[in-house]
Amino acid sequence: MDSTPAPGENIAVLRKARGLGQAKLARLAGISVSLLSKIEVGLRPATPPVVAALSKAMKVPTQRIYGQPFLGPSEQSDLLNDLRGAVRRHTLPKEDVPRPSQLAADVDKAMRLRSEARYLELLEMLPRLLDQATATALSAPGETGAWSQVADVYGCAYAAAHRLAQPDLADMIVARQSWAAHQTWNPEAEVATAWNLAGTYQSAGQYDDGLAIVDQAIVKYERMSESVTMATALSLGSLHLRGVVLASRHKDKSATADHLKMAKRYAEQIPTDVLWHNLTFGAENTALYELAAHVELGKPTQAAEMGDPLMQSPPTTLAPSRLGRMYIDIARAKLDVKDHTGAEEALTRAFKVSPQMAELHPMSREVIRVLFVLHQRARPVLLAMAKRTGLAV
Repeated sequence: MDSTPAPGENIAVLRKARGLGQAKLARLAGISVSLLSKIEVGLRPATPPVVAALSKAMKVPTQRIYGQPFLGPSEQSDLLNDLRGAVRRHTLPKEDVPRPSQLAADVDKAMRLRSEARYLELLEMLPRLLDQATATALSAPGETGAWSQVADVYGCAYAAAHRLAQPDLADMIVARQSWAAHQTWNPEAEVATAWNLAGTYQSAGQYDDGLAIVDQAIVKYERMSESVTMATALSLGSLHLRGVVLASRHKDKSATADHLKMAKRYAEQIPTDVLWHNLTFGAENTALYELAAHVELGKPTQAAEMGDPLMQSPPTTLAPSRLGRMYIDIARAKLDVKDHTGAEEALTRAFKVSPQMAELHPMSREVIRVLFVLHQRARPVLLAMAKRTGLAV
């Protein structure tokens, strides 16, 4: 495998191509020269807010900085092109209507693969499944359940496109998901769509616009809800969790606290964490968002302290995709408090529970990059992780 340029390396290349010195770029991005210098050489991770600030300063998409980290580009490119074709011809499905029981089973399988972060297997089945689900819905206009299935499959497609660093495809998928959700009155499908739409702004580093999407969706759903039901708690709670991420990356402590408070309130209505319309919500997942918010708001010590008991007794109700993300956030917190052994242990667990997420996630790769630069080949496990993410050969 060829080594893949890391964000810090990409930042240096883009900066030089634009004739910018470190001092000028740091000033434009609102960060210190010391931080920028350390990011470029791999001594500090390029965090999402910093990437957002640098991309704005250099007038490039955030994806130009993150690059294309996934493995097997030839195979994955073919799979992504198949998915892109299915999304493009959304009203012209090439598949026949399958048996309802088979379609339901396949949709459930796709959502399971998504929750388990098994993106390659998911990609392989998505084009055909999208065509089949759409053909079924078009043959039964006005059928809420059929269109809900289409929206759910698009939700799975969004997860794959997002994680495989395809922002333009992710944007197109969200537009199609919105189309499917609006074919009938389906407020829960609209919530899932809004959650993904806000995610596209999050990926682009446009946190304030993402927060506006979340706030609009919350207001709209609250107007339609006469009482707090399980569906209400799941929908509004999930939207508030998205708000926690966006607000914390936007460094808005007040908005972060408000969204977290509401998420915890709705989590009290859920006996145990639930995966529903590709959204996970409950008390355990809310705690993971709180941990991540501490990191984003510059409180790594609190995040690391939250992470210690989670490392000892991991949540039992959460899917591998959520556990993998938890370990990545703990690793980042441990790195920030200079607990390099703890960071490596958290990353090792991320690779064990959710290998594809650990290989692809930008923060996983950034923490590995910094640890690798600091320790080079002194730690065999770290070297193995660096090779799996394309950061070493």
